[in-house]
Amino acid sequence: MTEEVRTARSEGIATITLDNPPVNALGTALRAEVMAAFDSVSADPSVRVIILAAAGRTWPAGADIREFGHPPAAPELPDLCDAVARSAKPVIAALHGTVLGGGLELALAAGVRVAEPGTTLGLPEVSLGIPPGGGATQRLPRLIGAKPALGLMLSGLPIAADRALDLRLVDAVSEGAAATAAEGLARAYLAGTAELPTAAERGKGRGTDADAWLSAVSAARAGLGNPRLPAPGRIIDCVEAALLLPEDEGFAFERTAFAELVATPEAAALRHAFLAERRAMRQPDLDRISPREIHRAGVAGGGQMGAGIAVALLGAGLPVTLVERDPTALAAGLGRVATIHERAVEKGRLTPEAREAEWDRISGATDIGALATADLIVEAVTEDEALKTELFAGLGRVAKRNAVLATSTSHIDVNRLAAAASRPEDVVGLHFLAPAQATKLLEVVVGAGTAPEVTATGFALARRLGKIAVRSGVCDGFIGNRILTAYRTAMDFLLEDGASPYEIDRAMRDFGFPLGPYQGLDLAGLDISWARRRRLSLRRDPARRYVAIGDRLCEAGRLGQKAGKGYYLYPEGGRKGAEDPEVLQLIAAERQAKGLIARKVGAAEIQRRALAAMANEGARLLDAGIARCPSDIDVVMLAGFGFPRWRGGPMMAADQAGLLEIRNELRDFAREEEAFWRPAEIWAELIKNGRRFADLNGI
Repeated sequence: MTEEVRTARSEGIATITLDNPPVNALGTALRAEVMAAFDSVSADPSVRVIILAAAGRTWPAGADIREFGHPPAAPELPDLCDAVARSAKPVIAALHGTVLGGGLELALAAGVRVAEPGTTLGLPEVSLGIPPGGGATQRLPRLIGAKPALGLMLSGLPIAADRALDLRLVDAVSEGAAATAAEGLARAYLAGTAELPTAAERGKGRGTDADAWLSAVSAARAGLGNPRLPAPGRIIDCVEAALLLPEDEGFAFERTAFAELVATPEAAALRHAFLAERRAMRQPDLDRISPREIHRAGVAGGGQMGAGIAVALLGAGLPVTLVERDPTALAAGLGRVATIHERAVEKGRLTPEAREAEWDRISGATDIGALATADLIVEAVTEDEALKTELFAGLGRVAKRNAVLATSTSHIDVNRLAAAASRPEDVVGLHFLAPAQATKLLEVVVGAGTAPEVTATGFALARRLGKIAVRSGVCDGFIGNRILTAYRTAMDFLLEDGASPYEIDRAMRDFGFPLGPYQGLDLAGLDISWARRRRLSLRRDPARRYVAIGDRLCEAGRLGQKAGKGYYLYPEGGRKGAEDPEVLQLIAAERQAKGLIARKVGAAEIQRRALAAMANEGARLLDAGIARCPSDIDVVMLAGFGFPRWRGGPMMAADQAGLLEIRNELRDFAREEEAFWRPAEIWAELIKNGRRFADLNGI
């Protein structure tokens, strides 16, 4: 008996309780303790029923994924599950909290499962690039059928206890504590008033509809998506093996599939992404800092961004006051909020009742004095520094003491806005991406004078909104837009050198982005980046290479999808763009004006330069202290900018490609444009010491 595993014996019942906070992760030490306890009670002739339970907030929520990719340590999870499944004594799993991954596999090995109300169950391993490795691909389809089993494993999504009961994944949903219900069931069995089969007994004599099983397998194969993600296909293979192979061979087939996939670069990248998101939300310097309480919010600016932010805050249960400059603008802003609500109802994301409740919590005003009672005020006016500066000066006067004053700017210096408010300790950047009510990323931009409790409030708000927060220092574009700008600049260079926008977009979609850079520009509107380029034109170094193709398109009225034409042509207001020869002619004219001769540019070069540009800009952000660690940069690009998750982000992808190789490519590219491609200082330091970006992430 240890602090992590406790065993209690009473009147023929042994209860093994796992207590390894915070989530009872099934790491090596816990598995060993559970195995020892299970062996002990199995050998005890006075024990007739075994209950597996968990202390704290949850039954094991999975394995310890930090162990993945390392040599396995005994007992492995399949060994523990096998010992439970082969028990000659009935085993009851008393479930509560989040029963996920390896935790659900341990529960599946028991003969009986009892879940508390509110329990969720799932197998999210596919999101980590691997199949379940503790027997789920074999036990689950035999228990609930191949079709629902494949649905659970291929989606990776959890289900509620009531749904699990419908599927026969659990045998009962208790009225109170599952452990208490399990004990009652065990006592009834010992009294002869209830049946309590072992896992082996439940498997005997169970009929299998082979045709339905194989039909489910065929249908799942037909629906396979991205071929670069092998886990879904291997999960289907394992479920098929559960029907076609003897039981022991089926389990061996699953273990082989798990061992092969856990070692792939895709699985390593997906594990990195999972851990990086959790690391980003942990701020060790804020552990003892309490965030300010937010009971009422205000939004200044009712454009698309402001309306989206207002909807996000309403969805978090906050009353919101929306302020605009005049009644017409206010009506338009409230109309945008209503439109977002209506679309959410149409798509089933919001019930009509919830829409009405949210609408009851929003009010409008044309005077910033209406924000005097708000605990949080988010500025979301046009990206104009003079306008924002004037607004922050006013907010500094009217906002109540300890109100958090946030700017949603994507580029403007947060420190200058804080100075205008004359209360820099209260000012923080909250950089939402559009549409603010739907996107997952929130960059928390910490100014020179931002109080720690205000930073903590930004992270607490992100959790409340269901977003992933990443801390950024103050610079033009923060983390995400800085890297996006570098990516687009590198692609613009190739556009002048000889590639077409369509070749570049195809290459980057093949790399894994949902859209190529020029598709993305068309979708956002070319005038947005054009306005920024004009704003920065007076500060631009005339010696640096500047590609004006985007400017020429804007001057020609080609502003993107909303204008019916940009880099692509959008006939009759369509969303799917068609390649346009006129764009190629415009690009050719720009090359000719600069005396450039087009060269052949292949997909591999496009992808190499894109990764090198993003990773090098990320390295510069690390050198400047803008980003806290490389994995934060990866999270920004994964959660907000479409970088393929199975590549882990630009810094992880650079690690996998090899830092020396990318640094040497940067040096080669720098012969063309030294200022842009010059390697950041951190490359040399990491390479000299045999380290990777991952080594800078901490735990």
